[in-house]
Amino acid sequence: MKIRQLEAFRAVMLCQTVTRAAEMLHISQPATTRLIADLEDAVGFSLFERMRGRLHPTAEAQALFEEVQRSLVGIDRIAQTALDIRDMQRGSLQIAAAPALALSFLPRAIAAFMADHPQIQITMLPHSSRTVVNMVSEQRCDVGFAILSMNHPSTHGERLLSTRMVCAIPAGHRLASQEVIRPPDLAGERFVSHPRVLDSRLQIDALFASYGIECKVQVETQVSWSICAFVEEGLGVALIDPITALEYKGNGVCFRMFDPLLTTDFSVLFSAQRAPSILLKAFVAHTRAFALARLDPRFVVG
Repeated sequence: MKIRQLEAFRAVMLCQTVTRAAEMLHISQPATTRLIADLEDAVGFSLFERMRGRLHPTAEAQALFEEVQRSLVGIDRIAQTALDIRDMQRGSLQIAAAPALALSFLPRAIAAFMADHPQIQITMLPHSSRTVVNMVSEQRCDVGFAILSMNHPSTHGERLLSTRMVCAIPAGHRLASQEVIRPPDLAGERFVSHPRVLDSRLQIDALFASYGIECKVQVETQVSWSICAFVEEGLGVALIDPITALEYKGNGVCFRMFDPLLTTDFSVLFSAQRAPSILLKAFVAHTRAFALARLDPRFVVG
């Protein structure tokens, strides 16, 4: 017995004529007749009797039809599931992300994505970039978004976007009227900064050292959003990524272009053990486009 034979049998039972059954199956009438004959050979009894030009199911056909109907409903359900997966209307994503993305940007990007894919399920876990890398490598998530330089894309990850750091200063600060802030402008200022273990802090320290300027760091925190909150409270100035600047909702911080160029790279990481799903690829493409559509083009590198 083959599934196509059972589909032909169901179609004839429902349509009551071979012609209409063939139309339902999008095949020819002789092909439908052949499928029914093959099924009768397989089961060992007649399924239909022809009377006055019409097909009448036998008692055996009626008994068989109930089971065939139940079985093919299950197959139809599998086919619909496959279509839903293909059209990204079914599935789930486990996301690990650095706080700079996870606190505000990714929730908004996810909400926009789910507006077009309302049946999917998403779990998002905020972690440090280092933990995100570990979670991806240990297959504890489907995808990771980290602050990480990745100049050479691979099957396991790629750069999401490269951005230009901006200067965060308290509203009403003496530099608030300037369009561009340069290292000499910040001489003598107190700084709020990331800890020294992060690449962004090393970049900043190296740059100011090259200008002979000492960074007077009085407050350190790992979360960029918290840096902005400290700046708003007047505890210093800071250099942060533009996504945090875009998302920060406080009114007491001004964000200005900083020169020379200091970059923050956001990367997306995939498991080395399995290829990204159709849904995951679509979500990454959506997230990149969502960011580029909202960021000031001056703060996007390349």
